[in-house]
Formats: sequence, structure tokens, C-alpha cells
Amino acid sequence: MNTLSSKETSLLKDLKGQEQLCIDKYTKYSTEAKSTVLSQLFSSMAKTEENHLKTINEMMSGNVPVMPQTLENSNNQNTSAFSYTSEEDKKHDAFLCTDMLATEKHASALYDVSVFEFVSPENRRTLNHIQAEEQQHGEQLYKYMNNNNMYN
Repeated sequence: MNTLSSKETSLLKDLKGQEQLCIDKYTKYSTEAKSTVLSQLFSSMAKTEENHLKTINEMMSGNVPVMPQTLENSNNQNTSAFSYTSEEDKKHDAFLCTDMLATEKHASALYDVSVFEFVSPENRRTLNHIQAEEQQHGEQLYKYMNNNNMYN
């Protein structure tokens, strides 16, 4: 059982809110995306965010989840170019991607602060692992945007 300081508990509450926001946005955007490729990417990312939320909830209850030593390879996610039928659809999806990229940057920054604020090395490793997955999401979004000429 891991006892958390009030600061650590407060940080976990912030991370929990951020993870729920990511889940909600990815789930909503997966249904709104014009591209089937992007819809699938958003759905996959929502599942990862659900795992993050589960991990944060475990930490809040005093458990230290065991994280894998390495990250899953995100390069197998399809970020290929999509043939948009209209410029309006492409702009719509570019907006969704831009919003999620900003959301991922914010989530990563919250994890960065938290990694430095936690006392337990196990908790820091867990938070660092999640942060690396958030950064992978940012990379996947960038690749999709770049492959579809959406990133300036």
C-alpha cells in the first residue's frame, strides 16, 4: 500500500480529469471524423486513455501498478494518407487533429510536472510510462496530419 501526500493526491486528481477529457474527446471525435483512418486512430487512442485512467485510479487507491518495461510499438497504427472527397471534410478533420494534439501536449506537460513531484520511484516510473504514451499519441497525430498535408 502506497501512502500519497496531499500534493500527490491533488496531482492525480488533475491527471484523472485530463485523462477523462482525452477519453471523451477521442470517443466523440472518432464518431465525427470524416476519415475512417482517423476514426480508427481516435478509437485506439481512447482505449489507451481508458487504461491511463484505470492506472491513475489504482494509484489514487494506494496501489502501484506494474508497467511494462517498454512501450508498445505505436508505429503499427495506421496514419496513412486518406483520400478526402472535399476540402471541407479535410479542414474538419484537421481541426479535430489540431485540438487533440493540443490536448496531448497539455496532458504530457501535466505528467512531466507530476513525475518530478512524486516521492515513490515506482509512481514516477508509472507516470513516466504514461507520459511516453501520451507523447506517442502526439507523434501519431502529427504523422497523420503530415501525411494528409494538414500540418504547417
